[in-house]
Amino acid sequence: MFGKLKEKLMGGGSAAIEISAPLAGTVVPLDEVADPTFAQGILGKGAAIIPAEGRVTAPADGVIDVMFDTGHAVSMTTADGAEVLIHVGLDTVQLKGAHYTARCKAGDKVKKGDLLIEFDPAAIKAAGYDIVTPVIICNSDAYSAVEGAKPGSISAGGALLTLKK
Repeated sequence: MFGKLKEKLMGGGSAAIEISAPLAGTVVPLDEVADPTFAQGILGKGAAIIPAEGRVTAPADGVIDVMFDTGHAVSMTTADGAEVLIHVGLDTVQLKGAHYTARCKAGDKVKKGDLLIEFDPAAIKAAGYDIVTPVIICNSDAYSAVEGAKPGSISAGGALLTLKK
């Protein structure tokens, strides 16, 4: 009932939503990823991380929507309603699950920091694949802005994306 008044007095709507880095590494802008599906934002806005380790953790509390059979990607819906896709490497579906171990399944409720996927970055690179990991907000159109962290080093759990209503 007082939503409009509250918004006027408080200077805006709801607070921004933070999506944490699901893995440690180096942040790179999504438009620099060597795959046009990600770089052009076809699946949504986001950022990418060049992994420093082979562990993907939940970037927020939520529910796993899809854990790909190959273990190379996972999607989840956060408690705040953000639809997040984490895709470990480019064209890595071709590995048919080699070098990946899924640690969750569709329907699992997860907390920020829970282990979702383990993978072997060296083996994936040795097989000829880029291990850059896009983190995409698939429902980007639900937000007025999706802002990525500045390029550079990031720890798992650090602020990667900020979503504004």
